[in-house]
This record gives sequence, C-alpha cells and structure tokens, in this order.
Amino acid sequence: MIISMQKGADERQIRKVVEEVKEKGLSTNINWGEERTVIAVIGVVDYDEDFMSHLIALDGVEDVKLISAPYKLAAREYGNGSSIDVEAKINNKIVKVRFGGQEVVIIVGPCSIESYEQMDITVRCLKALGLKIIRGSAFKPRTAPRCFEGLGEKGLEILATMRSKYEVLTVNEIMDTSDAKLFNDYQVDVLQVGTRNMQNFRLLDMVGEMGKPVILKRGLCSTYKEWLLAAERILDRQKKKRVILCERGIRTFETYTRNTLDLNAVPVIKDLSWLPIIIDPSHGTGKAEYVPAVSKGALAAGADGLIIEAHPNPQEALTDGDQSLFLTALETLLGDLRKIAKAIGRKIA
Repeated sequence: MIISMQKGADERQIRKVVEEVKEKGLSTNINWGEERTVIAVIGVVDYDEDFMSHLIALDGVEDVKLISAPYKLAAREYGNGSSIDVEAKINNKIVKVRFGGQEVVIIVGPCSIESYEQMDITVRCLKALGLKIIRGSAFKPRTAPRCFEGLGEKGLEILATMRSKYEVLTVNEIMDTSDAKLFNDYQVDVLQVGTRNMQNFRLLDMVGEMGKPVILKRGLCSTYKEWLLAAERILDRQKKKRVILCERGIRTFETYTRNTLDLNAVPVIKDLSWLPIIIDPSHGTGKAEYVPAVSKGALAAGADGLIIEAHPNPQEALTDGDQSLFLTALETLLGDLRKIAKAIGRKIA
C-alpha cells in the first residue's frame, strides 16, 4: 500500500497516519519528498475498504493505493517523481550530479585502474570535456583465473587522488562486504554492484547500510522483477533512498555481441519504478565501434545516464580493451549526445 500525503502535510499528520498503520500490525517506510511525503506500508496488506476509507479520511492524506507488486519502495508511486542527487564537498567545492531529472549523467573511465599515469591522462581529458563523475574499478571480477583482477587498495588510492586533484565524483565496484571500510576511507562517492552480485544478498544489505548512492547493474539472466526486488533490498536498508539501476545487457542466444542490450528496460523501468535508469553500452555490446550508436539510442529512449568505458590506448588495456573508446572519440560522441538531449528537452551533465 502507498499513502500519498497532501502538499504541505505536517509531521503531526504524517505521524498520525503511521500510528494508524502500525495498529494494524504493519510497518512503514517514509519518503520525505521535497513537495510531498509518501508512505509505503510494508507487510501483507489485504484489500480492506473500511481501512482504506479510514486512512484517506485522515487529515493531510491525499490518496491511498494498493500496490500489487512485491517491491514497494522501488515502485513508481513511492518515488512520486523523485530524482537522486550525488553530491560531495571536494576541496571546499560542492560537486553535484542529479540522476532522474532534466540532466543526463555521463560517467566515463577505464574498465580497470591500471596506474596513476593512466588515470591522470584519462581524468584530465574527462574534466576538460566538462564531465563531473568518473569510473574505474580497483577490484575486477574475472571469469577466468590468472587474469588481471585490479590493483585493489592501491587502485582506490589512485582514484581518491584523482577525485581531489580534478574535483570529480567517483564510482567504484564493491565486491565484498569486507571492503566497506576501504570504500569509506577512500571516499568513493557511488558504490557499484556488478551483474554477478545482483543477488548477493549480504552485499546488497551492506551497501544499503553504508549510506552511499548505489548503481545496481542488472543480472546476466535477471528479470525486471528480480532486478527491482534486489533494488528493494538495498532501499529497505537505506535511510536516504538512492539506488540507480543500470542495464548492461543480458545473456541470449546471440554471441556476435558480448551481451544483448535490452533498451526495452528504459520505458519498462520508468513505467514500473521511480528509480533512475542508466545504460552501459560498453558491456551491452562488447565492441567499441557500436558504443556511440547504442549510446545515442539509449539517450533517445529516455535513459537518465550512460556509463562508458574509455582508455588512453584501448589496445594496451589490461581489461575490456575491445569495448573501450579512445579518449579522442569522446568529444565527438558528447557533441552528438548534446544535440539529442537538446531535442528531447534535456541536457548533458
């Protein structure tokens, strides 16, 4: 059940609604929106016309809806048009991006952090292009053993140095619950949960408790429902609800591309959920030559952002070189994306 409060409803009215719900043996989760507050009722809620009529008659209540989907906090009705801000004070400067609003957030960086020099060249270029948020993994899950699996803590240290030097926000994939302290110590701004960890429930619980925004990638073979329930698990642990969904391609019979990128996910998720959705065209295709076209298609479809792999020299990249753009290709791509964004009433961040 979702209870929408009227604009201007005060805390006393909201608390009264919560008390009435709890008397029924149910729990609540409150979304304190900028314009209005929405209360999700958690538990088994059967249709009870008298109880719903009682709730809607309470002071400050605007609407009461039964939500049949098992995810309540991720449901579109709960978010009520909300967006998600990622904000940090870096060197006494506020750096901020907003997912789910008018801005389309572009996240770029190498698949793996390989060295200080590689990251310095990359982030200097991205900063010059006006980008505010970068990616680069310190821990790299690999299917095959004996492959490069990242620099670990040294990678986080390099990323933190880039964050401070160029005043940019950072995204990094967290793979293990034991790494929480490291990610806090090195001030990673956004946690990424990779496709293979989408249903690692202990990890989902932990990232929810860390209090940071989370990019949740869709599992290789996961349905929309499973994806949203994984998001629900994180949201249930977060005080400030900040989960960003990422479609990165699913496994199908087709092997020419690395994955099959499901652009249906953009309108479907926007119909089912309030959570922003971004697209990963690099993993979605596995081939750098297709990344620009898929990026433009994703933006036209309504995606709230893109996460793209780029490298100073992809041919020498230790991971995912085949799907990484040259840094020199980014300026042209961003120019094309800005034209599309303008045409649909949005702008690139």
